[in-house]
Amino acid sequence: MPERPRPPFSRATPRRAVVVGAGSFGTAVAVLLARGGRRTTLQTRTAEQADLLQAARENAAYLPGVAFPPELKVEPAEAGLARYDLVFLGVPSRGLDEVIAGLPARGLSDRAAVISLAKGLVPPLGRAPSSLLRELFGPQRVAVVGGPAHALEMVDAGAGLVAASESAELAAAIARTFIRAGVVCEESNDPIGVELAGAAKNAAALASGATEGQGLNAAGAAAGHIFAEVWRYAEAQGARPESMIGLAGTGDLVATALAAGSRNRRAGELLAAGVPAGDIPERIGQAVESLDLVPLLARALERAGVEAPVTGGLARLIAGDLPLDEWVALVRTTVPPPPARWRRSGRPGPWARMRAARAERRARRAAGR
Repeated sequence: MPERPRPPFSRATPRRAVVVGAGSFGTAVAVLLARGGRRTTLQTRTAEQADLLQAARENAAYLPGVAFPPELKVEPAEAGLARYDLVFLGVPSRGLDEVIAGLPARGLSDRAAVISLAKGLVPPLGRAPSSLLRELFGPQRVAVVGGPAHALEMVDAGAGLVAASESAELAAAIARTFIRAGVVCEESNDPIGVELAGAAKNAAALASGATEGQGLNAAGAAAGHIFAEVWRYAEAQGARPESMIGLAGTGDLVATALAAGSRNRRAGELLAAGVPAGDIPERIGQAVESLDLVPLLARALERAGVEAPVTGGLARLIAGDLPLDEWVALVRTTVPPPPARWRRSGRPGPWARMRAARAERRARRAAGR
């Protein structure tokens, strides 16, 4: 049977939003959506957690001190998704493939849009979340959100977000909601670029944290190498440079590098102190996206034929296969290849072509005498 057409996101659809996942960022997004006028629900993993948040009207474990707007509803994930038109996925990348695959069974409407909040890649192949969502729901129903958005500051003082979708209407609808809630939100039609910018940011923050004790130059070089390596991969996926250098990429990296509570940077510091990667989330008290992300990213770059010695070395540092001093030496001595547009293509340059054309014209004139 031919595949049934996937309906696009429609402006005429009622705007009921749900955020699946009640971690710090998911909770912050739910608060902002409610403030921005959406009828919003925050879905928790268990009924017990939903009862706790509903009674306290705040998420003391992940976003303490932030009162829920009166309009924000809380319910367990078992309530399903049939009523919602905007479904935000605020769950870690590990296990995100199962969450995405299970959306239809949870009653997702065939007109609902699905928005990924993840800044990581989906195991086991290291795919961007939007690529999985596109396969299931089509590009017009898929969006991602990126940018510098520390959760607590986002709800107290604002942030600089990017809403990216191949549907201009969907990106605009998301951006308008955040802007109404007092948060700057740029619109983009480059979801894969925004996603890979966020992934590069997390990997670079981990790398700089692991290297900072050896000097700020080394920390900066580690972050710069990883951004350059990921960009070569992103460009091959059709991403645009402004996504990597704008709010979603370097803007988010600066916010993470300066944040006192940055989990990714702190994870890098613990790696440098000799703490095994498997013990770091317990030390920090939350999942650390970059510890899962970097090995996936390194494998994805390798499969794509992208030269990425620093990203690959960071994956080996996480696995315990590369000592810290060798990691730092790798960062300090790696010389990136020149951009593709600088490499010799085998074709003569414009001046050489001009000289050859003149010589050919002179030869023709001489032959006609």
